[in-house]
Amino acid sequence: MPTVDRDVHPKIRLLETASRLFYAEGIHAVGVERLVSEAAVTRATFYRHYPTKDDLVAAYLSTTSERIRAGVGAATRGKPAREALLAALGIIGDRTLDDDFRGCQFLNAAAEYPDPAHQVRQVIDDHRNWFFGVLRDLARDAGHADPGHAARTLVLLRDGALHGGNLDDPETVRATLARAVADVVD
Repeated sequence: MPTVDRDVHPKIRLLETASRLFYAEGIHAVGVERLVSEAAVTRATFYRHYPTKDDLVAAYLSTTSERIRAGVGAATRGKPAREALLAALGIIGDRTLDDDFRGCQFLNAAAEYPDPAHQVRQVIDDHRNWFFGVLRDLARDAGHADPGHAARTLVLLRDGALHGGNLDDPETVRATLARAVADVVD
């Protein structure tokens, strides 16, 4: 168990602990008792900040989405649309090479929350819609004849790479993704 920095606000400790454990082990595999123990908080503190475990799951995914949005923004800012598309998907290929890579947080969570009306799925849908919109707008700006189709194809490539990067050779997945993205964009 990692060392807990008690100077960090308990709400943040819970979120950071949940993010680490949910990604490494799965959401339903990690119980509230483990979360409060590893975050060094009481159950009362947990429920004061997150009325249910699902509220914590939604916060974990929202925080992940914010981090990804910032990364995509930084990678694409100031680039011509074609380069920005390649950069946005390049982040995905690069992520598959990380030592702690275990697939996509959103796809993993969707497998554990099949009800499309559930609050967790709403966060997932929001993230996916945002990413689709970014890709569609960049494809349009790059002059693609059918930017909606291009974006749907790129989202599918992203999903496949995030699964394949966990199951297959990540270097091969990264190279295949880059080539496939270039094919769609061109």
